[in-house]
Amino acid sequence: MARLSTDDELPGVPARRAALRLLDAVLRRGDPLDQAAPPVLRAIERGDDRALALAIAAEALRWLPDLDRLIDGATRQILPEDAKARSVLRLMLAQALRLDLPPHAVIATGLPLLTGGPRRLAHGVFSAVLRGEGLPAAPTLPAKVLERWNAAWPTRVEAIAAGLAVPPPLDLSLRDAARTAEWTERLGGVSLARGHVRLARGGAIESLEGFAEGAWWVQDLAASIPARLLGAGEGRRVLDLCAAPGGKTMQLAAAGWNVTALDKSARRLERLRENVARVGLAVDVVAADAMQWRPPAELFDAVLIDAPCSASGTCRRHPDVLHRLVDQPGLEDLQRALLERASGAIRAGGRLVYAVCSLEPGEGEAQAEWVKALGRVPITADQLPAGLTPTPEGWLRSDPGMLADYGGIDGFFAAMWEK
Repeated sequence: MARLSTDDELPGVPARRAALRLLDAVLRRGDPLDQAAPPVLRAIERGDDRALALAIAAEALRWLPDLDRLIDGATRQILPEDAKARSVLRLMLAQALRLDLPPHAVIATGLPLLTGGPRRLAHGVFSAVLRGEGLPAAPTLPAKVLERWNAAWPTRVEAIAAGLAVPPPLDLSLRDAARTAEWTERLGGVSLARGHVRLARGGAIESLEGFAEGAWWVQDLAASIPARLLGAGEGRRVLDLCAAPGGKTMQLAAAGWNVTALDKSARRLERLRENVARVGLAVDVVAADAMQWRPPAELFDAVLIDAPCSASGTCRRHPDVLHRLVDQPGLEDLQRALLERASGAIRAGGRLVYAVCSLEPGEGEAQAEWVKALGRVPITADQLPAGLTPTPEGWLRSDPGMLADYGGIDGFFAAMWEK
């Protein structure tokens, strides 16, 4: 039997090394985790090892301030913020404290990442932390995020943090909403709205009943609300701006709308085409920049804008957002320009829905206040999943602390107008 000659050949080490690279990509380079992952994970053959690497990195990012507090409390001399030993310890502790992996396995696959480094120190700190108080019930938000959201949502920030404690369940949108009860029973889930099924996390999505036949697609419950606001299409024409990867496009097509799906990213539109093909829906796909594209002479009955945004509302499923939340010059100007452009593509009597998966008031409430040329159409409680209520202005505002008894929901803002 051949003898293992390097640490990298030990089972489990490549997945941990990949997690370390992902953590570095987010914290040092500011890359989104889902963009950093494909090239980093490409060399890992097993799907469960790729999933493990992602889970380790995501949990380290979700609990980063608390992991750092535990590390600092177990060292005589504080490790530098960018020290490799600190990053490896973050990953090791995330595995033991959040993923419930055996400490001996964590040590065996974590210390090899410190070749030529302070393995004894890391081993000692790891062991000392495991003997201590552990993590709090809810993650501590990064200081800049806490300051930002305390200003925006002073009465909600604790609930938002609590909503980030665990990765979210799996939400599905159904192609045929009339079969909600059937698919809820067949999949063993719960439904929080017509055309929705919620499942516990775990297992390959492709192996779930109904995937191959295109009976459903993955879509957070909050993300499904904006398209729901437009109701049944009955053959009317709708423009879905910034449409890729296509969740709302499929909702609209399934609801009987004649959909034009526009996005400027050819790569993301390819995913949209694949998704639409899998569920067997017909959509007119247009690759163009919304700010340059000229709508056809026949105006649309409705326009849905899922505008580019900070994506801060998705932090429970994408905890890397918490460490990349910075002001993006020009983003709010782009959102406002999209609103103005979309209003010109709607016929008289047509409706416009604006949505962002953001917890930033400047991307949501402030943009809705700016719209004066269209008549506000208040969102009503019967248009929302049970447990959510419209704001006094008639808008949707959700955050990760809502629907806590049912597994939570992403942060979203939506508003609707009529021309």
